[in-house]
Amino acid sequence: MSVTRPATIHGVGLGPGDQDLMSVRADRLLRSATHVAYFRKAGRRGRARTCVEGMLRPDAVEIPMEYPVTTEIPLDDPAYAACLSEFYADVAGRLRELAQGGTEVVVLCEGDPFFYGSFMHLYTRLKDDVPVRVVPAITGMSAAWTATGLPVTWGDDVLTVLMGTLPEAELTRRMAGSDAIVVMKIGRLLPKVRAALDAAGRLDTAWLVECASMAEERVIPLAEAGDRTVPYFSIVIVHGQGRRP
Repeated sequence: MSVTRPATIHGVGLGPGDQDLMSVRADRLLRSATHVAYFRKAGRRGRARTCVEGMLRPDAVEIPMEYPVTTEIPLDDPAYAACLSEFYADVAGRLRELAQGGTEVVVLCEGDPFFYGSFMHLYTRLKDDVPVRVVPAITGMSAAWTATGLPVTWGDDVLTVLMGTLPEAELTRRMAGSDAIVVMKIGRLLPKVRAALDAAGRLDTAWLVECASMAEERVIPLAEAGDRTVPYFSIVIVHGQGRRP
């Protein structure tokens, strides 16, 4: 009696959004994949799927994974974590079933799969049951500081990566004690991030990078950005000014 060996689930990092910045391994897996899964907001095509337009096989089976909630519930509300936990368990179950039946699946991951990505929540639920391989990628923050045309760290500079979702006082404290700063997950939180940088004395040297490496890329000093809502894929950069020859 033959036993079907579980197939592999690949978490493939797409990088910051430009197909030219994907790894050779990611490109190879994407173009040969028979089943492709990706996260998206309900009613949207999804940034990950948009990033690979023209790369997938015409007969590839697509598996959209639609978030049940994004900003409708506050992050600190227990209902938010409970809702997403149930969602990730359900999605992981679907992928596990495919893999155990011998079907290899490529999961599209914006940026790097192990850097604040949704795939991490699938990985922890799948890794003990079926083979899971992760393809690393260039991070969005790397593309963002490159877009400013300035090195982000020098010599012994300490780089701190912060989430715009942190309380303003916590942002201010960490910004004041850092040489170089990256702030992610900004969107509608730009006024809070700006206020924290101002309180930390770092606003005048901060840059706002929207959609780094994508067609919509925009780079401006944060002080000139106003308090508008910016795209989710926006990053604030404060460059270090440390030791150099």
